[in-house]
Amino acid sequence: MFILLFISIVILQRIIEVIIAKRNEKKMLSVGAYEVGKSHYPFMIALHVSFFISLIGEVIIFERTISPWFFWFFLAFLLVQALRIWCLLSLGPFWNTKIIILPAAKVIKKGPYLFLRHPNYLVVCMEILLLPLMFQAYFTAICFTILNFIMLSVRIPIEEKALIEATNYSKAFNRKVSTSVSNDSSNEC
Repeated sequence: MFILLFISIVILQRIIEVIIAKRNEKKMLSVGAYEVGKSHYPFMIALHVSFFISLIGEVIIFERTISPWFFWFFLAFLLVQALRIWCLLSLGPFWNTKIIILPAAKVIKKGPYLFLRHPNYLVVCMEILLLPLMFQAYFTAICFTILNFIMLSVRIPIEEKALIEATNYSKAFNRKVSTSVSNDSSNEC
């Protein structure tokens, strides 16, 4: 029962984040922003929904219990959630689940973005690993960690290319991205 309650709270948190993202998307689009990466976004949503279905299914079907290492995994999970909040607060209206680009915007270089280009993706990677490990759902942990890395190998180059083309990203991060990245139709700042 505790396991399902815990997972339900995390799902509720994700729903709240989608609401915040939708609000931010509306704000950004109203001031001239545009979306890139539309083609992969439905797959990303499917991956995240499938993750929770797999986690719940594995816990119920295989009668998984709380890990003997639960305290340490939970502590790491709380630190990851603190980083998530720091990312959201640092990006403000630029934070989104989609890649939304505001042309000529200055890239955010504060908070965790002073240290990493994509700290929010680190949060997602850690969460996809930690949540299943807390409940000994090893199949879900391994499969979705791999699937998420595949998704990010598509998403990050699209995002960086769009940021380089439309913002001061190159200057801010001293970064060049290969021109072999396809020109998709969504962006994020």
